Amino acid sequence: MKLLDVVATTVDLPEKRLTRGQVGTIVEELSSEVVLVEFADLNGVAYAITPISVSRLMELNHEPAKAA
Repeated sequence: MKLLDVVATTVDLPEKRLTRGQVGTIVEELSSEVVLVEFADLNGVAYAITPISVSRLMELNHEPAKAA
């Protein structure tokens, strides 16, 4: 995962007040295992900006997969 990738949480993160499936954008790479993700509503207002382990995120794709 890299800067500006759109991601979703794969697990509930109650300590961060996030549930599985919430969508955010990576805004900073803190290490190879942790990124800073901004979660915003449909009006663009951020409601959470928090570090999350990449193991708890899934990258979302907006293009069809290439044939294997």
